[in-house]
Amino acid sequence: MASQQASSLDPTVARVTERIRERSRQRRALYEERMEAQHRRGVHRSELSCGNLAHGFAACGSEDKNQLKLMNSANLGIISSYNDMLSAHQPFETFPEVIRESARQMGSTAQFAGGVPAMCDGVTQGQPGMELSLFSRDVIAMATAVGLSHNMFDAALYLGVCDKIVPGLFIGAARFGHLPTTFIPAGPMPSGLPNKEKARVRQLFAEGKVGRDELLEAESESYHSPGTCTFYGTANSNQLMMEFMGLHLPGASFVNPGTDMREALTRFATEQTIRNTEPGGDYRPFYRQIDERAIVNAMVGLLASGGSTNHTMHLVAMAAAAGITINWDDFSELSSAVPSLTRVYPNGQADINHFQAAGGMSLLIRELLGAGLIHGDIPTIFGTDLTAYTQEPFLEDGKLVWREGPLESLDPDVLRPVSNAFAATGGLNVLEGNLGRGVIKVSAVEAQHRVVEAPIKIFEEQNDLKAAFDAGDLDRDVIVVVRFQGPKANGMPELHKLTPYLGVLQDRGYKVALVTDGRMSGASGKVPAAIHMTPEALDGGPLARLRDGDVVRLDAYKGELSVVLSDAEWGDRPKRVAELDHYHVGLGRELFGGYRHLAMGAEEGAGVFGGFEADDLERQQGQIHDEDA
Repeated sequence: MASQQASSLDPTVARVTERIRERSRQRRALYEERMEAQHRRGVHRSELSCGNLAHGFAACGSEDKNQLKLMNSANLGIISSYNDMLSAHQPFETFPEVIRESARQMGSTAQFAGGVPAMCDGVTQGQPGMELSLFSRDVIAMATAVGLSHNMFDAALYLGVCDKIVPGLFIGAARFGHLPTTFIPAGPMPSGLPNKEKARVRQLFAEGKVGRDELLEAESESYHSPGTCTFYGTANSNQLMMEFMGLHLPGASFVNPGTDMREALTRFATEQTIRNTEPGGDYRPFYRQIDERAIVNAMVGLLASGGSTNHTMHLVAMAAAAGITINWDDFSELSSAVPSLTRVYPNGQADINHFQAAGGMSLLIRELLGAGLIHGDIPTIFGTDLTAYTQEPFLEDGKLVWREGPLESLDPDVLRPVSNAFAATGGLNVLEGNLGRGVIKVSAVEAQHRVVEAPIKIFEEQNDLKAAFDAGDLDRDVIVVVRFQGPKANGMPELHKLTPYLGVLQDRGYKVALVTDGRMSGASGKVPAAIHMTPEALDGGPLARLRDGDVVRLDAYKGELSVVLSDAEWGDRPKRVAELDHYHVGLGRELFGGYRHLAMGAEEGAGVFGGFEADDLERQQGQIHDEDA
């Protein structure tokens, strides 16, 4: 297969990669040691007793049962996020049978190992259920572990698309890193109502100029069929990351569901996974494939494409599960060297299907390889390194083949080369100051809106903002602070519901910004938003000291976020103590009290698992010190 030769690595990318490698050296070594030990204990069914094995294949048909008895063929475990309420995951209903049939044709087997929950932030946006969303990532990781715990499998296939689902599956896959691993996407729905029109109707509704009937009609025309939502939020950012890490087949991310190509890719993914097993002859386990180079590739891909801010948390947690420590400074330094190459809503008006048509992943990877901004030498599930991912799939007489993708963009308003980038940097900055530390995505924020200094208006309930907007209380230069929205407070819900109101204020000519210890999602857009502020207000964070009317300065260029007060006055301020009990009951929220208690800070991944190997290393070092004493 032809492939794109990567250029020498960009100095910034090389420096950040080496820093991550050194920072992670001990915990990564312990991770690899544990994965090798799992491999030695056996990934084969021969490790099971006869009674164990009989239980494991009791429900199989005679053909699969006989094959499983032979012990010399691969058995694939399928972990799926299928449910038929959510458009992105509904297509997975038919995938297991396609996978089983494809495995049989290879003389192997596949079993549905387990399902994981899949909730939709689009459905729960602004609702109490959203407070379970972030923690669902860690539930998914644990459900993945339960499904694979039977030790029946030589490899695993992960069927998932959306916000917390892919990160959760990845964390689970990392802890079963001795298994070869393939992620299989379902693809985006076809394009519906243009994003510009959808945004226009939302803002008109926020202003009371159209009714709910008109709003529902516009939303229904936008989200209209099976498949992923077509804007470039967390779900589609997930797909891009999986391809940049070589966990998808080349060009698999953005093929629409229900097409011949989508099924062909699923069949080939099954066959290729079998080839990647020990019985298949080319053992490619997850833990040998995903290292700091793959993680850096995912970070660069996100930055170059204006991807979801959620991944400043998710990718931290994902990397940790593979024994790798990254932080926001890594994102920020890479952002200074990685140009913005795409304009996909909310960073532009095109959707993900337009991106695919303009050249898609093959051209984006080609450009970043050519500029030395990603590691081309990482191993992939395709059986190659990443340089082969400049190719894209085609059907020739019903057979799947790969050919080199386009050499230049078919629509420079959507996708551009490095030599003519939309911006010289990736548009993600770290903000620091006396209000703590957070991140801001400016790829969709116009230059004149990137510095805001104004009095603040504080909210501790996101729903209260609408009442203040309707009353005209926000018709002024204002920085809206929404606090007590962090992981420990209420599970860190997305606050995307606020976007239309803040957008209207900005369109009226006011200087507007948002500061929050909550999330704004991959749909954060034209209003500057300092998000994921850490420490969170409930956990001693400085947002708890703010009072209405304080003047705050946000400077996205300098990376500053501070309240304009003397150190003495600021230090003497008492911290507000919030009443949060109403957040903790109803719609199952009471079941997640332990998660809220254990949750780490946003820059640590906002998860509940601790540091995996990092915790053990600390204990080991503590024991060594005790012995020395």
